[in-house]
Amino acid sequence: MNKAIFLDRDGVINEVLSKRVKFVNRPEDFHLLDGVGEAIHILNQLDYKVFVVTNQGGVGLGYMKESTLLKVHEKMLEDLATYDAKIDDILFCPHRPDEGCVCRKPEPEMLFQLAKKHDVDLSKSYMVGDRQPDIEAGNKAGVKTVLVGNRKEKAAADYVFSNLLAFSHWLKSEIDMTTQ
Repeated sequence: MNKAIFLDRDGVINEVLSKRVKFVNRPEDFHLLDGVGEAIHILNQLDYKVFVVTNQGGVGLGYMKESTLLKVHEKMLEDLATYDAKIDDILFCPHRPDEGCVCRKPEPEMLFQLAKKHDVDLSKSYMVGDRQPDIEAGNKAGVKTVLVGNRKEKAAADYVFSNLLAFSHWLKSEIDMTTQ
């Protein structure tokens, strides 16, 4: 079975609520956070499947069309490719926050779908997010959870790091220590 890293998108991979952009509703609003390309490249080298699981309620609320969201994701993949970093699959919940759907985090459905599709052992996998719903989804799915970012988010994560690159370096050092 495969091991995986499930990544939230906004606030983990790309800027959000910054001076430059409040929400990512167009490809030109998408900007990688510092170190993310290198971080995902490291995760790829560690033989983890890397997935994006993201709530995109802006589609259901009418702020963007699903076709535009797909273009945002194309830009993300292109930007990451410049670092020789790749995402193996992307799932998103397009529903409004108040719809009560089963795919919207904090529900774990997106993680379960990807695990089934890609033969992933959830007990050897991680969910990385910057908010409580990400961590809760990871806990419900039975993966280790990682909270990143500098916001004052309160979440019961297994690990806390300032950003995805710090987590990637830590994971690499953990693997290096077990293989020595």
